[in-house]
Amino acid sequence: MIVESSGTQTAVVGTEHTLASPTTAKTRALLVDVAAMVAGDTVELRFSGPVLTGDTSRLILMSTFSGVVVAPHIQSPPILLPQGGTVTLKQTAGTARAFPWAIITLD
Repeated sequence: MIVESSGTQTAVVGTEHTLASPTTAKTRALLVDVAAMVAGDTVELRFSGPVLTGDTSRLILMSTFSGVVVAPHIQSPPILLPQGGTVTLKQTAGTARAFPWAIITLD
């Protein structure tokens, strides 16, 4: 495993923030710390990418978390991105929060 990219995203509520746009073929997972969330907060984590070179990028996985999360270190399942893709975070409700995150490559 290798940390491919990481940082802290301070969300603007209603804005989809690009965390990473890798271009190489790898299997990736997203880790996000949502411990700052409180009742009324909602965040969406998304992976998008094309199937074949030149295809349209489409949603692969979207996970939504609301309120206080019991286990706040969120880990996505491994996602195959054979043509690269985009990983985003969108806070859709509540007060803007800062979210530490990391993209891990598994191969």
